[in-house]
Amino acid sequence: MLISEIYLSRQGEGRLTGTPSVFVRTSGCNLRCDFCDTPFTSWKPEGTQQSVSEVVDSVAQAASGPLPSRSGIEDQFDGPAAHVVLTGGEPMLAKEIESLCAALADATFHITIETAGTLDRMVDCDLMSISPKLSNSKPTEQRAGQWAAKHEATRYRPDVVASLVARHDYQLKFVVACETDVLEIESFLAEVGEIDRTKVLLMPEGIDAATLADRAQWLEPLCNDRGFSFCPRQHIFWYGNKRAT
Repeated sequence: MLISEIYLSRQGEGRLTGTPSVFVRTSGCNLRCDFCDTPFTSWKPEGTQQSVSEVVDSVAQAASGPLPSRSGIEDQFDGPAAHVVLTGGEPMLAKEIESLCAALADATFHITIETAGTLDRMVDCDLMSISPKLSNSKPTEQRAGQWAAKHEATRYRPDVVASLVARHDYQLKFVVACETDVLEIESFLAEVGEIDRTKVLLMPEGIDAATLADRAQWLEPLCNDRGFSFCPRQHIFWYGNKRAT
């Protein structure tokens, strides 16, 4: 499988925020989000081919640390880390994803899969972290060419999300750029069906602390009003927009 990077950091999004975790970032994606913060796994995918056993060995090695410093301060933890996050790119594209999950489970790791919710695979994980892409993610034809239409035809799969949440513990994370995005979120959730709204997290779009803080001023109250959870994308405040964090 094509692996972009494997590293130890603290989870910055969702209900496991702050948890020391080994991130396994696969390379390759079936979307081309305009605001993608990991273009080296989507727009221009890069990485090395690794077997499942090689990935598991790298995870075990990374789990003992060290963690990156937070806001310039050395970060201590009682390792090794027990959590693994399979992210991307789109990890559900990897044909070995089922085997990798099984091997990590055998090694007693807690497994989170971060996915856009466009592909339904029979994987074994502890948390399915699904980030459906709204219309605000569509790239321009000038930038993406044929990928603009491919992206739009692929991103909206409430049927896949419904199947995933029926089989897994889950959280739904939506990237929000403006207040009207919430109407699209409500429509999507209605198509998915019965959803625990406390497991729906809204995240401000942005890759720097100033933008995130500015959008949080109206997004956090909106979450409170509608019964959603607010997700500040804490890793940006800790580390900035840097790779391997």
